[in-house]
Amino acid sequence: MNTHILIIDDESGIRDSLSGILEDEGFTTLTAPNAEKGLELLENEHIGLVILDIWLGDGMDGLTALPRIKERQDIPVIMISGHGNIETAVQAVHGGAHDFIEKPLSYEKVILSVASSLRYARLEKENRLLRERLARKKAQLTGSSEISAALRQQIEMVAPTDAWVLISGEHGTGKGLVAQAIHSLSASAGQPMIEVRCAAIPEELIESELFGHVKGSFTGAQSNKQGKFDQADGGILFLDDIGDISLKTQAKILRILQEQKFERVGGSQTIKVNVRVLAATNKNLEQEIEEGNFRADLFYRLNVVPIHVPRLAERTEDIPELVADLMQGLKEKGLKDKTLTDNAFAEMKKYNWPGNVRELRNFLERLAIMCPEKTVDADTIKAFLGLSKQVASPLREITLKPLETKDFKEARRLFEREYLRQKLEENDGNISRTAEHVGLERSHLHKKLKSLGITT
Repeated sequence: MNTHILIIDDESGIRDSLSGILEDEGFTTLTAPNAEKGLELLENEHIGLVILDIWLGDGMDGLTALPRIKERQDIPVIMISGHGNIETAVQAVHGGAHDFIEKPLSYEKVILSVASSLRYARLEKENRLLRERLARKKAQLTGSSEISAALRQQIEMVAPTDAWVLISGEHGTGKGLVAQAIHSLSASAGQPMIEVRCAAIPEELIESELFGHVKGSFTGAQSNKQGKFDQADGGILFLDDIGDISLKTQAKILRILQEQKFERVGGSQTIKVNVRVLAATNKNLEQEIEEGNFRADLFYRLNVVPIHVPRLAERTEDIPELVADLMQGLKEKGLKDKTLTDNAFAEMKKYNWPGNVRELRNFLERLAIMCPEKTVDADTIKAFLGLSKQVASPLREITLKPLETKDFKEARRLFEREYLRQKLEENDGNISRTAEHVGLERSHLHKKLKSLGITT
């Protein structure tokens, strides 16, 4: 994408001169005569760099505007001034400016400073992406089973295209990992994939999260805010748990997906974007359509290429490889490594794993913490899965502790606390998913967790 440079200066001659120089170098420029207009343009346009005059006549000066610019977008700012001194330059750099240039402006200095600032911003972005990739490791599905191989083949076929993908599968199967794999093989791999966990956002805030808002549009909107669609412009937007959003929000998303333009909450200016959408759901959306909970037109817009992620019980031959990967991750967290025997793996392959790979990961973490032996056999696996009555398990003892109290109310409270704690753990602390699993309203679950002293 062509870089847009915003020039904020109260002198029209400087604005015109800088615009001419930069446009000759292939940049697109926008200009503003004061800081207030510049901040407005920053909210509504995709800016890659700002050239900001320190002295702007009436209104906000450049040093006051600088932190406000950095709050809104993490982009390089070059300060310019005709009354510069060392103290002012130091103040500007400490405030977040990348460079400081004195007037009269030199053509060579401006071009060198712009090139240096953009190079620095690009390196910062690349480093951030690298850290993100290291944090989540490689976005690759583990397993050599035929099912896993077929899934990888689907990903490799669709990733290089611009096609939209609807990823379906039960909780904990790895739908997010599939989205990451598609992103890593796509043309947008060099920039972040913007993720929205729809189920984790309160209904009253999801429009603001997706589309952004303008200052004063609702209680608590103390400044303008970009939405996820803005942030994903030119790249990939991943809508996780798409089946959990309301029909009202579905209608707005459909319009944006079709037109690739929208208005912020409380705003009137139309913003255009170019976004590739990946969506994921654990629900049967065709059944949700029949029940009136999901729009058919949105489903068909998203479902260009459907990818279904199988349950772990359907690919149990992958368990040894998954255990090896997951155990490596536990070792990096400082937990002790365990060696599983062949009969231990055989026992794990018999189990249904209703929580899928997420449950397997949590199970291995409990095993690493609670099992004193380095070598794990089938009896230990059965005990930790609660399948054995003969072999005592530290986990089983913890679970049954509520039965030791004589008071019924206290026993019930302890059981509820342990039950909800385990369900939260299985769902990675996600309140909405946990509420769905245990059959409670989200607000009711919040109150229950608070009363039981469980923090999330």
